[in-house]
Amino acid sequence: MTTFERSVFINCPFDSKYYFLLKPLLFTIVDLGFNPKIALERSDSCENRITKIEELIKESKYSIHDLSRIRSVKKNEIYRMNMPFELGIDYGCRKYSIDKGTEKRQLILEKEPYTYKVALSDISGFDIKSHNDDPIILIRVLRDWFVETVGIRGLKGPTEIWNRYTDFLYYLTVSSLKKGFSSDDIDLMPVVEYLEVINEWKIN
Repeated sequence: MTTFERSVFINCPFDSKYYFLLKPLLFTIVDLGFNPKIALERSDSCENRITKIEELIKESKYSIHDLSRIRSVKKNEIYRMNMPFELGIDYGCRKYSIDKGTEKRQLILEKEPYTYKVALSDISGFDIKSHNDDPIILIRVLRDWFVETVGIRGLKGPTEIWNRYTDFLYYLTVSSLKKGFSSDDIDLMPVVEYLEVINEWKIN
């Protein structure tokens, strides 16, 4: 497959509270043989963020959009609109691109079924998947999407992927501690470095 056909754009929150979902999400994509494309993979202070996101979307045949954090949970808290905005860019690329846009496929995630309708009713006809903030459910949803929509066959079961993820976490901890990382350092490891460790673990 070409780089485009193996690339998966990730649109999700980047706060520390989401990392317990982001890390198994990234692991699953790599473990299934695909390449995650995420804005956190490079950090150039002089690079326009939206331009970077547009490039990543254009480079990716597949994309995953997690809308589970658009809902405000505290008084005076404002909806987080970055994720729906990036979904709109990706949808427009699929709908109107004269190049490879029609080949693009998207997975839209939310925490609980149908909560997105309150904030984004225009996509009420879309097939949205929920993960309930549970990494095991998230892995199952991802794996099944790769079967149903991407068309991959012969994949390991969701439980096996979860077991491989927990094995990887042990490797990540042990190998990183040997390199002088603290537990906090490991938790806050840059995404690009985290992806490198996943590929290192797969080789070993």
